[in-house]
Formats: sequence, C-alpha cells, structure tokens
Amino acid sequence: MPSLFHQRQIAASLSPRSVKLMTCGSVDDGKSTLIGRLLFEANLITEDQLARLMDLSKRHGTNDDQIDFSLLLDGLSAEREQNITIDVAYRFFNTSRRSFRVADVPGHKEYTKNMVTGASTAEIAILLVDASQGLSEQTRRHSFIISLLGIKQIVLAINKIDLIAFSSDAVSKIVSEYKSMAEPLAFETIMPIPISARHGDNVIKNSENTPWYTGTPLLQYLEEIEVSSSEPSAGYVMPIQWVNRQNSDFRGFAGTIAAGSIEPGQKVISLPSNQTTTIRQIILGSEKLPSASKGEAVTVVLDDEIDLSRGDVLAASDADIDVSDQFEADLVWMDGEMGFAGRPYWMMLGSAKISAKITKIKYKYDLNTLAKLSDTKLQCNDIASITIKLDQAVPFLSYQTNRELGGFILVDRFNLRTVAAGMIKHSLHRASNIRQQHFDVSRASRETLSGQKGQVFWLTGLSGAGKSTIANEFEKALHKRGLNTYILDGDNIRTGLNGDLGFTDADRIENIRRVAEVAKLMVDAGLIVITAFISPFRPEREAARALFDEGDFSEIYIDTPIEIAEQRDSKGLYKKARSGGIPNFTGMFSSYEPPFAPEVHLTTSVLTIDQCVAKLLDYFEKSQ
Repeated sequence: MPSLFHQRQIAASLSPRSVKLMTCGSVDDGKSTLIGRLLFEANLITEDQLARLMDLSKRHGTNDDQIDFSLLLDGLSAEREQNITIDVAYRFFNTSRRSFRVADVPGHKEYTKNMVTGASTAEIAILLVDASQGLSEQTRRHSFIISLLGIKQIVLAINKIDLIAFSSDAVSKIVSEYKSMAEPLAFETIMPIPISARHGDNVIKNSENTPWYTGTPLLQYLEEIEVSSSEPSAGYVMPIQWVNRQNSDFRGFAGTIAAGSIEPGQKVISLPSNQTTTIRQIILGSEKLPSASKGEAVTVVLDDEIDLSRGDVLAASDADIDVSDQFEADLVWMDGEMGFAGRPYWMMLGSAKISAKITKIKYKYDLNTLAKLSDTKLQCNDIASITIKLDQAVPFLSYQTNRELGGFILVDRFNLRTVAAGMIKHSLHRASNIRQQHFDVSRASRETLSGQKGQVFWLTGLSGAGKSTIANEFEKALHKRGLNTYILDGDNIRTGLNGDLGFTDADRIENIRRVAEVAKLMVDAGLIVITAFISPFRPEREAARALFDEGDFSEIYIDTPIEIAEQRDSKGLYKKARSGGIPNFTGMFSSYEPPFAPEVHLTTSVLTIDQCVAKLLDYFEKSQ
C-alpha cells in the first residue's frame, strides 16, 4: 500500500490540472443549456441520466421534442417551473486532458449574492451573450462582479448564433462593443467564441456553419488555457486553524496552505506577533513530508516554542504581508436585514474570528452604469465600497493577491447568519499610526480618590416609558449618598454632541455609538453614568456593553406597553408621529428590540417611580 505522500504524488501525476469555471449572463442566454451540452457531447452523461433528462425534457422542456440540456442543471422545482436558475448549481466532469468544476449561477439581478458565491472560487468565467439580443444590463453587471471577485480570464460565449443566421458581422459587432465596455475592468484575456449551445456549434468541434471562425471550439480552449494565478511576492502563507497537541512532547500547527510552498529548514515568521523560527517537520497523517504546497492541509512543527494560535498566520520570513486593524474593502450585502455603519459583526478572515464594525459606507455601485452612489445603508444584493475597523490587528493580503487572506465574511453576532462577503482592497495605514497613550493617573487611582467605582446604568425603553424620570430620581438618590454621577439623556445629547444626527436607523446607530464612547470615558474618570436613551436596537446596546469591563455595564429595561406610553405622551411625540410628523418614530414606524436578559427589568405600568428607584438602589448595592 503506497504511503499517503506517495498516494499524493501518484494522484498529482495522473490527474489533470483542475479548473474551476463559472457560467454567467442574462436569463435565457443559455448558461445551463451550454453546460448540459458540454457534458452530453463529451459523453459524460450516463444512460440513466440521459433517460431521466429525456423524460424531464418531455414534461418541462422548451425545445419541442428535442432534449433540453438546461434541465440537467436546473434541479430545483421552482427553476423548472419558471425556466430560470435560482441557486448556484455545480457540476464536476473530466476529459482526457483536464478536470473541471462548473458553477452555473443565476442571471436575475435579485440573485446577485448567489452569483458572488459562484464567482468567489472560480478561476475562469464563461460569460454568455445572446447573439440575437446583444449586450445587456446583466452583461455589464456580471462583468463588473467577475472583475470585482478577481477573475481575470473571460470566455465571451456568443450564444444562439443560429438565430442570427451565423452572421460573422453581427458577432464582430458584439465582440467590439464588449471589449470597449470591459476596458476599465482590466481583464487579462477575453476570448470570444461564437456558439449554439442548443445545436452544439463550436462547443466540442468547429462548426461547418461558421467557416469564418478559425479559433478553437469551446471545450478545447478550456482544456488548453493556462490559468493565471496571483501569489504573494514571497511565497509561503498558512493561516493556523488548529494547535495540534497529540501529547506533552508534541506541538504542531495545522492549517491549509494559502499560497506558495514549504519545506523543512525554511525560515518563517508568525503574524501578527512577528516572531521568527524555522520549519523542523511537515507532517501529513503519520508521515513526514519533504515539502508541501498551496491547497494542502498539513501540520508543521517548528524549531522554537513560539506563541501561535488559531487565526494567526505562519509565512515565509520575507513575505510581503501586512498587519492592520482597519481596511478599505468592497462588500456584497447578502442579508434581508439592512446593514449600517457602526453596527458590530463577527468578521471571519482566514481562520480568524474578530469583532468588526463598518465605519463608513463610502459609496454603493450602480451595477448597470458603474456609477458611485452615496447611501447610509446596505440592502440585499448591494455592492459597496466601505471602511471597516477591527478590535485587533490581523495579518492579511489584498483580495486581488490572495483570496484566502483577502476575502472575508461578516456574521450577525446574534443569529449567526452570514450577512455579507467582502474583498479587502488595502489597509488604512493611518490606523497603525495611532497608539493608545499611557498616563500615570489611572482609573483605579481616580476611583480610590473618589471612593466609588465607575460604572454605567444603561436605561432603554420606548419614548414615554419613564427613562428620564427614573434616571433623574435614581441620580438624586445616589447624590444623597455622596456619589459622583452624571446623566446622559437622549434629548440633551441631541442639542449638542449629536445635534447633527437625524432619526433614520443609520443616525440612531451612530447616536448610540457616540454616547457609548462618551460613557466609557466618564467611567474611566470614575463617575457613575446613567444613560436615558431609547436605544432601540440590540446590536448597538451589545456593542456599547462590549466597550466595558465585566460588571461595569448594566442594562436597565424600562418596560411599558406602547398603549400606556402613548397615553402619557408628555412631549406630544406619539400624536405628532400619527399625523405623519415623525416618519421613523420608534414603536410605530421603526422597531424596538427589547433586551433578552437585562440586569434589571422595570415594568413602569405596574411599579411606581419610587419602587423603580428602590429596585435600582438594591441592585446597585449588590453590584458593589
């Protein structure tokens, strides 16, 4: 039985170079039909599959009595009924010269996120254009996304040439128009091939119907094309996925090599700690390897005991890898819930999981015109240029250099949904020039001098729930005890510090972000801070909590049914909202998200003000 290493060598020598393809284009341009035709003409459909395909063609086909090859990939019942592709469909096949993985992505602009999924791992894009229709908005849209996702080689498959009587002039016009349109996108190669996916012209072999086409047929071109790849300028890069401690005498670092190759004796550096050492061993299973390269999952053993953990990166000592906590990136928003600057998410980059915030939505792309549009929110399928800030510096490469260390996803911290996929463009180096300044008088010194512990009581609830009233009475009670306090109140803050903010969701998020930062400074000064803000969204309240040490932040839910809050309406806000004067009023036209587990829950429809304050004082005493 060959060893794992020799099995790896044998497989590499017998298997052709695998190529990851994607097909894209407008709806009905023939993407699924083309892939089905490729598989059929290359004799890669089994008899059972062919029989099923013929049956499906009779029931759902669009080619009269002929085989409808699109049904080989359109596997969802909804797709068959609507004759469109909704999800990303993958197919794998081999020829004698090469193996392929093909991703057939949807054409509708509503499924942009599905297209991004298919393009994120593709190396070559087959962009279909209906010869009878010419270039479309989706041609421009898909070309831009292809470019954004780092695909440099395009096959421009001009399909349905049978519908234009195989006219060379019509094909030449489409090619000329496309190359002019794609010039700003900087593709390395654009190979135009006129085809008829339905009838097989120029798919497997050159067609007699196009004697004017002297290039290679599609499959031959795909078998022969040399796939370009971007690599870091100095080779080996491996994100650490797992610290392998088989026993007390063994410590290895496992991961999948993201770029380059490695061999024992090579000098490496750990990032972000910048410690250097040498590779002692490379292990696959129970065997020691003489080398390993990109795409292989291995364990490396180092000469020195250095501090490495999941999320760190091991790289060649002269690797050109940056470390930063702030980036400019392109982002594809994939969630039905809108995204805003200032909201916290988990970023998954390489094998690292880091807390992150979008700090600015610079602009969104109009994918039909490539214009840059100003906006403050992200909706499903939007693509935008953003800046993003992490709570710690991480090693990275630009997406155009390396997808593994340049591509990331954002995950909702509450429900763990993937909300966005991003591509790092570059770091914002000004962030690395900022360092926390140390001062000799510490928070502990201030607290000792004042004889109290700094902390924040975060009151949240609907307008009219009683937040400001309770905050006022609570502060008076603490003041009588000789404690130094300060109230940050919603209305008061908006007359000064946050006077530039409105009441959109984006402005509410920024309002709470600023208040949380101010409260943090006050707690550092040793003050007891009481905030009275609606603060309607859980993510922002949790982001505020995350700024403080454990025990320094207490969420106080002032719980009042909206009917009672509206009856009180001391400011007349509900009445004004119902007349249309306040379009984004919380509880009526904008949602309020109650806390899941507040430290104190005060129901003001049942409790009096004095009872509420008594409960707060009791909690305060127990928290000291």
